[in-house]
Amino acid sequence: MIGYKNHSEKLRLIREGNLSLVENVQDFLARIEERKNLNAFNSLFKEEALAEARKVEQKIASGSFGKLAGMVIAVKDVLAIKDKPLTCSSKILENFSSLYTATAVQKLLDEDAIVIGKTNCDEFAMGSSNENSAFGPVKNPVDETRVTGGSSGGSAAAVAANLCDVSLGTDTGGSIRQPAAFCGIYGLKPTYGLVSRFGLTAFASSFDTIGPFANSIEDIALILEVLSGHDKKDSTSINTEKKSFSEILNDQKQKLKIGIPKEYFAEGLSLEIKEQIEVAIQKLKELDFSVEEVSLPHTEYSIATYYILTTAEASSNLARFDGARYGYRSKQSSTLAKMYKASRSEGFGSEVKRRIMLGTYVLSSGYYDAYYKKAQQVRRKIKEDFDKVFTQVDVLLTPTTPTTAFKLGEKTTDPIEMYLSDIYTTSANLAGIPGINIPIGKDKNNLPIGLQLLANQFEEEKLLQLGSILEEDILTN
Repeated sequence: MIGYKNHSEKLRLIREGNLSLVENVQDFLARIEERKNLNAFNSLFKEEALAEARKVEQKIASGSFGKLAGMVIAVKDVLAIKDKPLTCSSKILENFSSLYTATAVQKLLDEDAIVIGKTNCDEFAMGSSNENSAFGPVKNPVDETRVTGGSSGGSAAAVAANLCDVSLGTDTGGSIRQPAAFCGIYGLKPTYGLVSRFGLTAFASSFDTIGPFANSIEDIALILEVLSGHDKKDSTSINTEKKSFSEILNDQKQKLKIGIPKEYFAEGLSLEIKEQIEVAIQKLKELDFSVEEVSLPHTEYSIATYYILTTAEASSNLARFDGARYGYRSKQSSTLAKMYKASRSEGFGSEVKRRIMLGTYVLSSGYYDAYYKKAQQVRRKIKEDFDKVFTQVDVLLTPTTPTTAFKLGEKTTDPIEMYLSDIYTTSANLAGIPGINIPIGKDKNNLPIGLQLLANQFEEEKLLQLGSILEEDILTN
């Protein structure tokens, strides 16, 4: 952070006259320029951000301001902002501007947040390393030879490198939690349906969720408080009780029962990550938390199930990008069929094409029952595993990733190896439950290590409370 540890401290400094919001935005813009080699941003809104900073500073001075007044936010480039580029890091949308603003972004703006720019990501949010962007890979600010993780790599890098206060990402199979782990910050995937998806360019509609990255649990709680709530524009938005996550964070901490799923500590997990997590578990035991081993028996099927179902949904969702209505159109358009084919061939990157073809295959006649239908049945089994476990414990504690950040280019030629980077995160999206990454240390190469907490649907407060205990009583000691 630049002179403050969270938003409440920043707001206090502004109100006391010890921090100029305009200078703060200028500092962020200067840092973005200094670290432009990270390739974290697809577009910047310099003049608008500075103008908004002046306006918000006046609001703060008058005493009438929103919850997020002065918070500088970066937004993943799959979320719509009216009259701003919406590229999804794809050639097919490189010159497209949005006609409206996503509900999640509008909620932040309504509370006087300042959007500084749109962040780079894997094309259409498809990837685990942020190397699939049409605008080049994002580099990890901790070690620029390493990946940030994906698909929300630009959003994670922006927060980790102090290029903004917080950022928005999306999580379809780990795309917030995995980059947060690789970059050493906090990243929350909310319960499916808690945050409106209106204005989010869909990858896999029954999996996609919008959530925050931040350098503190307090800021995660504050952003979630603003983002959550029913939206009539989104048919999957749940009309549930509105919670004040900031207040819950400051309440008396519950002694939660913690489950350790044995399937998440099998072969393939880095020994250094395992050891760091065992240290955290031991410290929780010393704080009198009940910790017990549990089982999620269908975990081994999560990656296969996830990639069958998400590619099927991607195949359907990306059919709209045909060169006819908006976006890139090939000049090879002597017939309608040729125009469709050429526009999609030239406009989409190789990973997007791979997933469209996989999805079309599993939905095709003769294979639908064997793949898609079977995967839906297994998804139900995975959900039932979580339902059963959450009758025994309050929160699950697992690794976020099997390894720390790998080298740029290390896995680009092996899609299966790349897909296995999400082995600990996809099951939460299959079950629709919330998850958070907590940074807990570094490996021998000084690369961040992340710990994942999972809770039952709409029980984000448990993640935040336990995350706060880890942050205060373990990570700072």
